[in-house]
Amino acid sequence: MVVGLKLQRRLASEVLGVGSGRIWLDPSKYKEIKEAITRADISSLIDKKFIIVKVITGQSRGRARSVRSKKAEGRRRGPGSKKGERGARAGFAWKEKVRALRRALYKQRESGKVDRKEFRVLYRKIKGNSFHSVSHMMNYIDESKKGKL
Repeated sequence: MVVGLKLQRRLASEVLGVGSGRIWLDPSKYKEIKEAITRADISSLIDKKFIIVKVITGQSRGRARSVRSKKAEGRRRGPGSKKGERGARAGFAWKEKVRALRRALYKQRESGKVDRKEFRVLYRKIKGNSFHSVSHMMNYIDESKKGKL
């Protein structure tokens, strides 16, 4: 950066309509730029390319877009990034269990071991996570038939 050209830098920024930080003054043309004290002088230096506006360079998004971004690398896995309980995040084991229980319950209704009212009660119990497994539900149905429950 060329020192002692505050006035010229300010005038150039006003003429070009950009901030003074974006003005580049050619160091090899120091004497010509120092002699320019009017807006007309500055305009002529701009025409001669002794004073140029620097191009704005933004932050590259390339690393963020890359396949190996932080998330892809396995970063950002701390407790602050997690949403949901451990069981909810561990795949869909609960979904498979519920589907298996419901399939078994439908079969029980088809075979006539469970009537409509019992079916509805058991269906709600499945939704409420009352049974650990199909065998647990079958034991519950058997015991309810015997009158223990």
